[in-house]
Amino acid sequence: MTAVAATGGYRYKDGTHYVGTWDKEGKPHGEGYILFPDDIRYSGSFKDGKFSGLGVLVFPDGARYEGDFLKGWFHGYGTFWRSDTMRFEGEFRGGHIHGFGRMTFNDGTSGFPKHEGFFKDRRILEQKKCPEIVDLAQKISFMARQKYFKDLYDE
Repeated sequence: MTAVAATGGYRYKDGTHYVGTWDKEGKPHGEGYILFPDDIRYSGSFKDGKFSGLGVLVFPDGARYEGDFLKGWFHGYGTFWRSDTMRFEGEFRGGHIHGFGRMTFNDGTSGFPKHEGFFKDRRILEQKKCPEIVDLAQKISFMARQKYFKDLYDE
């Protein structure tokens, strides 16, 4: 298990700015906040220099992901909000919508027939009610938002 060795901030040559905890190899590890030059922002957990664990990632257009990360990818349960407020609540694998979940369109509906079930490659393959998965994704998203979202805007 890698331990946190230091706490502080660093501005990289490309303009990326990181504030948080570090491991002994100098990689972000533990909790932190990173702002990239293109204004993509992340606040959450890091492991071996990558987003890993609970976090919130916000894009310049207002789109955001709240939930689980693994090795830098959306991975696990969470919510991806597009900038037009369309959202997917459910399972993600390797940075993609993959698994059970529900799509909600910007008018607040889930379509007809309802876009709820098993998704792969961002497409619904099997329509099936999955309230337990959606509830879990909403809870994980809520926890990430409560813990980290304010960090993305308090500068």
